[in-house]
Amino acid sequence: MGLFDKLTAGLAKTRNSFTGGLKSLFSGKVDEEFFEELEEALILADVGVQTSLKLTEQLRQRAKAEHIRERDALWGALEEEIAAILAAPGGGGLQLTAGKLNILLMTGVNGAGKTTTIGKLAARYRGEGKNVLLAAGDTYRAAAAEQLEGWANRAGVPLIRQAEGADPAAVVYDAIAAAKARGCDVLIVDTAGRLQNKTNLMNELAKIGRVIAREAPDAALQSLLVLDGGTGQNAISQARQFREAVPLTGVIITKLDGSAKGGAVCGIVDEAGLPVKLIGVGEGMEDLRDFDAVAYSHALFAE
Repeated sequence: MGLFDKLTAGLAKTRNSFTGGLKSLFSGKVDEEFFEELEEALILADVGVQTSLKLTEQLRQRAKAEHIRERDALWGALEEEIAAILAAPGGGGLQLTAGKLNILLMTGVNGAGKTTTIGKLAARYRGEGKNVLLAAGDTYRAAAAEQLEGWANRAGVPLIRQAEGADPAAVVYDAIAAAKARGCDVLIVDTAGRLQNKTNLMNELAKIGRVIAREAPDAALQSLLVLDGGTGQNAISQARQFREAVPLTGVIITKLDGSAKGGAVCGIVDEAGLPVKLIGVGEGMEDLRDFDAVAYSHALFAE
């Protein structure tokens, strides 16, 4: 199955929900009732309130500027406007810096697929011949380190861990020292996901950030938020909350193949202001894909 075919298949539930609720509107004359119905349908498709308003207004302006009278002529325009929103600067895969230690700081709430994503990234980079090290910085969730160790073994990469309840920043300190000693190209750091205890979590992440800045000032650091694509508009809310406290560089959206709420990707980019780096459209190692805004939009609208 080709890359686009795999993406199209992975987004089947979202496409059926997303375009299924919209396509019926694109028949008849363009009038104000159409734009009101479109706005409501986009919100129901988990696009996000602000983004739905923006998309509706953009189509209204295009219809006026291009003298479009029939609704069906705006169907392709909607795909184009969504692609434009998704094509945020900095999106479309993770770029590593050659000749430096690349540190990927992985954040996100428990259950979002963070550990699985780390394992897939480790396997990807090891397969590319890079020297990879993992750090078990989620020291509070029961069996988190064991779960990560399983992925480390599967990917064939080493893991730095301490006892449950240890200081996560101490784990990161040890991992940086080990990465330097071993000449690693990539250090991937897992972190706790206790968003319900936001203050403690954000203080913990800030402490980890200070350790990285002190011990690896020349490293190429990327702070990545992992979001469950099945949580819809809640994912947009999570993105906002994490961004308030953590200097994020992008998001990775998982589990899109099992979700009908992939429309939320638009709101994550537009309302939370975060570029999408990678998406998960299946359980296989190869199903963690570099994000392509045009391909994603086209897969949403595929017949």
